Amino acid sequence: MTRSTFEDRVMYQGDPWVRVDTLPRLLAEGWRRTLSDGGVVSVVRTPFQWAMGSPVIEIETGGYMGDVGLYVPEVQLPEALALLGLEPDDTTPDA
Repeated sequence: MTRSTFEDRVMYQGDPWVRVDTLPRLLAEGWRRTLSDGGVVSVVRTPFQWAMGSPVIEIETGGYMGDVGLYVPEVQLPEALALLGLEPDDTTPDA
């Protein structure tokens, strides 16, 4: 099984966003909750679409559960890393 690839940095809704990691959808949704609880905005990118909110119905009905890209606004990257207990070296390389 090949792992999906997502860009390290993207423009989303007019702002630069940075990929924190590529991981299975359920894990990414858990990380999104942690980020949200800490005040960090995040978005998930599947191979098909962007998902700003957690689509519970999609998850419950067996929607896309493969690898997704988890993105945060570039300005919130340090906060996101701290909330997730990650070091900058644990994330995507600088482009």
